[in-house]
Parts: sequence; structure tokens; C-alpha cells
Amino acid sequence: MTPEPELSHVDDAGAVQMVDVGGKPAQRRRAVARAVVRMSPSTAARLEALPKGDALTTAQLAGIMAAKRTAELIPLCHPLPLTHIGVSLAVGDGQVEISASAETTAQTGVEMEALTAASVAALTIYDMAKAIDKQMSFSVELVEKVKG
Repeated sequence: MTPEPELSHVDDAGAVQMVDVGGKPAQRRRAVARAVVRMSPSTAARLEALPKGDALTTAQLAGIMAAKRTAELIPLCHPLPLTHIGVSLAVGDGQVEISASAETTAQTGVEMEALTAASVAALTIYDMAKAIDKQMSFSVELVEKVKG
């Protein structure tokens, strides 16, 4: 029977710890996260009809800014030298789909930055549309993690 993997941010005594990545080689890393904000079709149509400088652009910028600050928001994340952050949003029937990618050359992965970007972009859409749609919800998932 294969033993269960251990939590990486907890030591043998159960105390939280930052993972020591000092002995690992720096490698090119990329991660992509996806968020979907579900809303009424009329809310999605109103968001899509806004002119330049609208809620979608605001959410895109919020996601990029959030990725750059992930280590300040998630206590045990390493600060990473991000080489690229991409956030795109697409309005569909009753939803806004967000794709967030983050890239680095470092000793640890960049999935938390991609997840943070997607989450904050979704929260920004939620914040900007909550006055007209009280039933919105969203989900976030990691869809890709590549090393090397």
C-alpha cells in the first residue's frame, strides 16, 4: 500500500512551515487557472455591452495585479520573479469565463499565482455586477501545471 502524501506546508510536529526550495534547480514553470462567474444572461449581456474601460478590463488588470502580489496574500507562498502573467475574459450566455496564466523561471511552481489571478478577476466581476445580480456565483480550478 502506498503511503498518503504529506502536507508540504506542515512539519512533523504539525506546525506550519514554508517549504525549503533552496536545493532545487531553477526551472521554467507555467500554470493556467480557469474561473467561471455564473450569472443571469441579462447580466452577462450588460457586461459585454459596456464600452472600452469596462468591467472586463478592470477585472483583467485586477487579476494581473493580484498575481504579482500572491506571496503577500498567501502566507507560505514564495515570492516569485514572474516573467509573464496573462488574464483573458470571455462573456458567454450567463457567464464570464476567465483564463489566467503565470510563468516564471524559479525553484517552485507558479500555480498559486495563476489561481490568485483567476480568483481576483472573478471577484472583480462579481463586485462590479452584484448590484444587478444577487444570484451570481463562481468557481476556480487549476487546469495546467508545467515544469521544464
